Amino acid sequence: MASTVVSAKVQFRKVLVAIDFSESSQKALRYAVTIARSYGAKFYMVNVVSALGFKMAGPDATAMAEEVVSHDIQNLETFLAESGALSGIEHHAVVKKNGEVWKTLEAFIEENDIDLTVVGTHGRSGLSKIAFGSVAEAVFHHSICPVVTVGPDAPEMPPANAKLTHILYPTDLSPESACAAAYTVSLALQHDARLTIVHIVDQPALMTTDQQERDFEDHLRESAGGELPHNWTFRTQLGRIDDTILELAEQGRVGLIVLGLRSFHTLRKPHNWPHAYKIAVEACCPVLTIRCVDR
Repeated sequence: MASTVVSAKVQFRKVLVAIDFSESSQKALRYAVTIARSYGAKFYMVNVVSALGFKMAGPDATAMAEEVVSHDIQNLETFLAESGALSGIEHHAVVKKNGEVWKTLEAFIEENDIDLTVVGTHGRSGLSKIAFGSVAEAVFHHSICPVVTVGPDAPEMPPANAKLTHILYPTDLSPESACAAAYTVSLALQHDARLTIVHIVDQPALMTTDQQERDFEDHLRESAGGELPHNWTFRTQLGRIDDTILELAEQGRVGLIVLGLRSFHTLRKPHNWPHAYKIAVEACCPVLTIRCVDR
């Protein structure tokens, strides 16, 4: 198959990283800067000082926290600028004060038309605490824009120019997982990357038929605007969804996993990616989630 750029080319014009100065958010920061540079995007570092954490301590403690965070994020921005990391990138360091963390961050994403949010995770014990509040999980669940989750097992440094050589796209053949098809194919074409598409089932009776595979390819081609990457494969594999995805990513030296997800309130239903969080936290590479939402 010939490789051409699809009409719905992925363009990240505004990239946001949530910062709480933890090691995990610093790692996410490195990835976010590289992505922003690769796409020529505006770059936002955002910290939200939670009102909840200082409510009982009074206004003086809240004001002190705001001052400390503002100082720290300004120092971080200065360091990145002087090191050349932000050279040529339009960047903004933002402290949102005295708010409910996720609601404040969500409003910022909407108001500034953010195209991609990047968050870091601590590991198997749970998702990172961003800006004094557990909101990385809320970002993962609810963000209206695509989210890149960078876990502790992802490489410490992103590849140069955010270059991808191998993308893994698991699908359950549902419309929700298929909503990520155009993004996935476009990324594979842009990077001339190998694309592995896998339908994982936990029962032999659910193995994909030849007709289902043909129907899926037709839908994939339609979603992507016509042509598919020259180096792509599709297969069905028997196994536990989360463990199989993690194993395939590690064995295939995958640089990015792409998941198409339903809205949060349906995630716990059977076959609706009940273990998506585990994949995001334990993957050996970043995980890009695309949510099907009405906007």
